[in-house]
Amino acid sequence: MHRGAKTGVMVVTVVGSQLGDEGKGGIVDRWSDAADIVVRYQGGDNAGHTVVHGDEEYTLSLVPSGAVRGKVGVLGNGCVVNPETLFSELDALAERGLDPEIRVARRAHVVFPYHRELDGIEERAKADREFEVGTTGKGIGPTYEDKAGRRGIRVGDLLDPDVLRDRLEYVVPQKRALAESVFDVETGDAFDIDRLYEEYRRYGERLREAEMTVDAGEFLAAERDAGKRILFEGAQGTMIDIDHGNYPYVTSSNPTAGGAPVGSGLGPGVVGNGEIVGVVKAYLTRVGTGPLPTELGGVAGQTPGYDGSEADPGTDAGTDTDAGADTDADTDADEEELATRIREAGGEYGTVTGRPRRVGWLDLPMLRHAARASSLTGLAINHVDTLAGLDSVKVCERYDLAGESVGTIPATTERWAACEPRYEEFDGWPDADWDAAIGAGYGALPAEARAYLEYVSDEVGVPIYAVGVGPDRAQTIVLEDPFDRDR
Repeated sequence: MHRGAKTGVMVVTVVGSQLGDEGKGGIVDRWSDAADIVVRYQGGDNAGHTVVHGDEEYTLSLVPSGAVRGKVGVLGNGCVVNPETLFSELDALAERGLDPEIRVARRAHVVFPYHRELDGIEERAKADREFEVGTTGKGIGPTYEDKAGRRGIRVGDLLDPDVLRDRLEYVVPQKRALAESVFDVETGDAFDIDRLYEEYRRYGERLREAEMTVDAGEFLAAERDAGKRILFEGAQGTMIDIDHGNYPYVTSSNPTAGGAPVGSGLGPGVVGNGEIVGVVKAYLTRVGTGPLPTELGGVAGQTPGYDGSEADPGTDAGTDTDAGADTDADTDADEEELATRIREAGGEYGTVTGRPRRVGWLDLPMLRHAARASSLTGLAINHVDTLAGLDSVKVCERYDLAGESVGTIPATTERWAACEPRYEEFDGWPDADWDAAIGAGYGALPAEARAYLEYVSDEVGVPIYAVGVGPDRAQTIVLEDPFDRDR
C-alpha cells in the first residue's frame, strides 16, 4: 500500500457499456464523494453529461462531472480540448458559485476552429454517399486525425507563443488547401493564421496564469502515492469505441477501460488493480445512424431506411398487399407509441445535440461484449423507473444470424445489422415511491424489477453495484461502493 493511502480500492473506472447516454455523469457524481480526483481520459466537448445536485442541474461537456462536488478534475492526455468550451464552462460554473480545480494535460491535443469546420464539411460529404456518422460537429474526429497524423497542436504548445506560431504556419495551409481544393469550400476566419494565433495565445496565457497544465501521468502518480483516490470517467460508450465499437459509426477514441491508462499516463496495472464499473441503461438508446437490432419504431434522419412512416425501419411502407399487412402496421404503430413513451419518460434527447434518441430494448450481446472489452467488475443500471408501468419488458438474450445463434456482437457493422434479436419477456413493474425505495434499499424495489435486474446480472456474469431510479445522484440505490471493496 502506498504511504498515507486510505484502505480499500484506490482507483475506480466508470465506463459506458452501451452507445453512450447511459447516465455515467450521475454515477460518477454519486461515487465522487469517496474520490479525491476525477479524470477524463478521452473524448472532448462532444461528450455531454448532466449532473443534478440538490435543486441545481449542471450540463457539462468537457469539465469532469466531479467538479460540482468540489473534486479536482483532470483532462488527461487522451482528451482533445477546446479551450473556448473549457473556459466557457468554468466561467458559467463560477457565476453559479463554483470554483472547480481543473488540471489539463500538456500532452492533450487542442481543438481549433478549422477542425470544427472540417468536421461539418466531411460529414456532409459522407451524407451524400450514405456514410454519415452523425457527429456532433465539434471537430473531435479531425483533431484526433491530426494527432495520429503527427500534425496536431497540443496544450503544451499553447504555452509557448513561438512554438504555437510555428505549428499553425505548418498545419493551417494544409487545412485550407483541403477545404478549398478537395471539398471546394471557401474558407474564412477559421483558417486565418494570425487570428488563430492571437486567440489561442491568449488561451495559453490563461492556462499558464491559472497554473492549470500538468504532466498528467506524473501528477496522478504523485497524488496516488500521497494516498489520493482516483475516479476515471469515460465519455461515450463501448459501442462507439473506435476499436471495439460499431465501426464506422464510432467516436475517434477509446471509451473502454483500456483507454484509461493510455489517456492518463498511469499504467494498465493501476487501472486493472482497481474496480471497473460498467454503466447500463435499463433499455437502449442511440443518437445518430447505424444498426440497432432491438430498436422500437424509428427516428427520421437517424434510423437507416426510416422516413417517419409507421412501417418498420428499412421496409417500404404501403407496398404490403397480403392479409398480414394490417397486423404488421398495427405492430409498427404499437412500437412507435412505446418508443415515444419511453423517450418522453426518460428525457431521451442528446445533451449536446438535443436530437431525439432512438429507443430499443436492452441488448445482452452488447453487454457481454462490453464486460469482456473492459473487464467489468460491477454494473450500475440506470433508468429502472423509466420502464415502470409497462405491461411487459423485453430483453434481447441472443441474436439469430444466418441460421446461427450468436451471443455477442459481431465484428462487422453489416453482420450486426443482419442480426435478428431473440427476446426474453418479463412482467412489467408498477410505478413506485422510488425515494422510499432508496431509503429502504434494493429489496424495496418491485419484485418484477428485481427479477429483471438479476437476470441481466446473471447473463452478463457481472454483479450489480448500483441501481438508478431517478436523475439526481441521491436517486441511486447502492449495493456495493467500489471504493469500499478490498482488492
